[in-house]
Parts: sequence; structure tokens; C-alpha cells
Amino acid sequence: MIKAIKPATVPLRFSLPIGGVAGTSFKPEHLAAMLEAGPQAGFFEVHAENYMGAGGPPHRALETIRRDHPLSLHGVCMSIGGPQPLDKAHLARFRSLVARYQPALVSEHLAWSTHETSFFNDLLPLPYTEATLACVCDHIEQVQEAIRRPLLLENPSTYVTFRESAMSETDFIRAVVARTGCGLLLDINNVFVSATNHGFSALDYLADFPLGHVGEIHLAGHAEQTDDDGNLLLIDSHDGPVADAVWKLFEIIVTRRGPVPTLIEWDSNIPDWPVLREEAAAAQNILDRCKPAASAEDRRAA
Repeated sequence: MIKAIKPATVPLRFSLPIGGVAGTSFKPEHLAAMLEAGPQAGFFEVHAENYMGAGGPPHRALETIRRDHPLSLHGVCMSIGGPQPLDKAHLARFRSLVARYQPALVSEHLAWSTHETSFFNDLLPLPYTEATLACVCDHIEQVQEAIRRPLLLENPSTYVTFRESAMSETDFIRAVVARTGCGLLLDINNVFVSATNHGFSALDYLADFPLGHVGEIHLAGHAEQTDDDGNLLLIDSHDGPVADAVWKLFEIIVTRRGPVPTLIEWDSNIPDWPVLREEAAAAQNILDRCKPAASAEDRRAA
């Protein structure tokens, strides 16, 4: 039997939208350095599946961070795009985490990761068809009904495409938003990785992306490999700093869309806390440069 997660007993803050601030992934090994540095100006994001136990050190660390900082809850195992029904036990744990921590942002991936009783530790791509669209929309509506709030859906990084796809990825995403009312998490590194791997223009993709529905942006590092034919292959590895080309795309998008919460993802080869903090500061500099003049003046007056 799955044990219910009890609500936190500490007062929670920042459940309202958090504006154009930069944040980082929260890594427990950084906790001591973060506490020594004091409260940060940004927010922290965690993978929901790392906190689905009832208590213990993971929750004590997260509650410590949550007292003073906005939180983003990022799911990686819901299998939104899978053909099977959603795992009700997993959805219940996800709902309990949202209730417990009242995150400012809640997101999941446009991908699948389960088949029958098997779970694949990967975010696998989808064919963009009417049947897939109906399945994805049904699953998003179930999640949104469970958590009583809009979900942000993240665009994928892809390494293969499907012959049976009947629409572009941006058309598919636009249709999902129209049917479900969900928001979007725009991962700019994913766009760059997919564009490089498949030979299309990242700028053209972003020009066709429904930016008005973007509630969060992700930035991350990627790794360079070669495929069997010797061609460049990018892997969305989250194991290094953000590439210059991704920074340039980010500034273009923030100029068009305006500042939104922006996360630096760094999930392996994790550096010391000051390095991650500097990446977030670089994102914040771009966000600040793109703020409307009135907002910047209001912030200075405050």
C-alpha cells in the first residue's frame, strides 16, 4: 500500500506566479553552501520522483529550501505520451507533492516512458498524429484535474522522427494547448539539439512556437557525439554549461516573449554551487535586460 504524503507543517510562501527570475536545479549536495550564502533571489526546481517517499532527509532538505524560495516541481515519469492509462498511484503521489509544497510551477514532458509493465529510463519521442494528440490531451486533462491547476508541457529533444507524423511538432503543441488549456515549458536547449540532429532551423521552429503560452524556460548543456555516418549528433545531457548558441536563442526569445521564470538544468557532472549560481546569474542578466522599462523602474524603486 502507498503511504499518503502528509502536508508540510511549515508555512509556505511564493505559491503565486514568480515573474521573470532565474533559478537552478536543487541538488542536496549544495544545501550547506546554499544555506551559508543565505536566501537567493531566484527559485529552485526538483524532479518530483525524487520526493515521492513519505518523509526522511529528502523532504527535510526540500522543506528547508521551500521556506525561503519559490519551488518548481518537474515530473519526469508520468509518461504523458504513452498509449496506456496513466499510473493512478503515480498520479496520486504527484498530486500529494503539489498539495504539500504548493509550487509556483508544475511541469511534465511531451514524451512517453512506459510500456505495459516496463519502465524505460528515458523520455521517448512520439509520432505527431491525431491518435497521439487525443491520447496526450486526455492524459494532460487527467493530470490538471488531479492537481487543480494548469500543467506546463515541455517540448522534447529528439533523435528520431516518425514517417507517420501528420503535423509538425509546433502544430502538435499548439493543438494540445488549444484543447487542454495547459501552459508550456520551452526548453531552448531541446530545440537546439533537435534542430541540429534533424537539420532544421531552430529560429524557424521558435518563430512558429506559441510563445504566448510559455510559463517557464529551461536552459541546459548538451554533449557532442557522432552518429554511425559520422555526422554530428547532440545529446541533451545536462552535464555542463549552457552553450553559446543556446544563450543567443534564449536572448532572442526573451526579447520576443518577455521575461519568464528560467531554469538552469544541470543533472550530472554536477559542479560546486558557485558555478551553478553563476549560470543562473547569466540568465538573470538577460532577463533583466529584456524587462520593460516600467518594470525595471518599479524594481529599482522597491
